[in-house]
Amino acid sequence: MNTNLPDKLYYSIGEVAKAFDVNASLIRFWEKEFDIIHPKKNKKGNRLFTKNDIECFKNIYYLVKVKGYTLEGAKQAIGKKGIDTTTEEIDVVKKLEDIKNELIKLKMSFDEFGTHQETKLE
Repeated sequence: MNTNLPDKLYYSIGEVAKAFDVNASLIRFWEKEFDIIHPKKNKKGNRLFTKNDIECFKNIYYLVKVKGYTLEGAKQAIGKKGIDTTTEEIDVVKKLEDIKNELIKLKMSFDEFGTHQETKLE
């Protein structure tokens, strides 16, 4: 989950959906299901999500899409652990994914280096 959103006060539902690679309808559904999400609405009724809402979506996404929780299970986990604990867990997973990617890059460069060395020896 890589949410590269620009730094601003409010995000449209389209921006949020794109950041999480889901449909806007899922964002609306999660908004209704989880009482931790409180978007503002403009005069037209468009939802405007804050950074706090984005953090909540990160937690929900992680629990439901990554960990495989049901919606009820995710609600209970957020209620028991609190949003901060889940956020910390997500941060640790993100750091581990980054480390894994760096290690894969290093392995590929070593493999490539070994291939070049074998060619020179022949």
